[in-house]
Formats: sequence, structure tokens, C-alpha cells
Amino acid sequence: MSTITLEYPPSWLAAMGVDAPRFAADTKIAAAMKLFECHRLSSGQAAQLAGLSRVDFLLTCRQWGVSSVNWDDDDLAAEFSGELPVLRP
Repeated sequence: MSTITLEYPPSWLAAMGVDAPRFAADTKIAAAMKLFECHRLSSGQAAQLAGLSRVDFLLTCRQWGVSSVNWDDDDLAAEFSGELPVLRP
């Protein structure tokens, strides 16, 4: 595993009303959410980055304003028409 180091002033902790471990956990989740939202990581990869199970990550998406599903118009139409979805590589 590789490590990322993030430098921040102590005033950020005071402004957010959190301690360093909480700030670190929130930062990991925020990064995971954004990378998942931008389709850079799968939900499983983002969950691993956030330090959560995949189910917990997907359930946490709503709290962060991130959609946990990513369907295009064809997927939605197939879901509501009762047709089987077309599998894409």
C-alpha cells in the first residue's frame, strides 16, 4: 500500500470542531466519495479507501450527497420496462 500525507493547519480542526482522527476519517471518506462520483473508483475501491465495507459506503453516499447508483437513460428504461439489461464490457 502507498500512503498520502496531507498537511493542514491546526486551525482547520478548531473551525470544524473535530479532532485529528475525525478529520482524517472525514477526509478519507470525502476523497473516496468524490472519486466514486467522478467514476474514477468503483464502489468497492472507494469503500476500501474510505475504510468502510462496500455496503456501508453505499449507505453513506446519501449523507454526502452522492448517488449510489449510476444508471444512464437506457438502463432506466430497461429497469422500468421489465426487459433484461444489456451487458456492456
